[in-house]
Amino acid sequence: MGKVKERLEQIIYQIADELGVKVLELAINPDHVHLFVSAYPTIPAHKIVRRIKGRSSNILRREFPELLKLPSLWTHSYFVSTTGAVSKETIEKYIEAQKGV
Repeated sequence: MGKVKERLEQIIYQIADELGVKVLELAINPDHVHLFVSAYPTIPAHKIVRRIKGRSSNILRREFPELLKLPSLWTHSYFVSTTGAVSKETIEKYIEAQKGV
């Protein structure tokens, strides 16, 4: 997963930059991704997720042909929440801990 993981991280940061979104924390695991971002409330969360999933799938399948044998790289599901009851530091620690999983 090394080169694919590195490339996915680059793609996520590139897309976030294009959208004006700041990546605060990122953990890429073999079967899921934890992403903590700061975005203006005028940018709907579903658009951020859709852009990242769509573009990354397209780029990764083009650059890593072995991924073409998979039916899809992403599921249609995702979880989004705001940081009201939990501090930014708590979320960052949680995602950092996921990097070792």
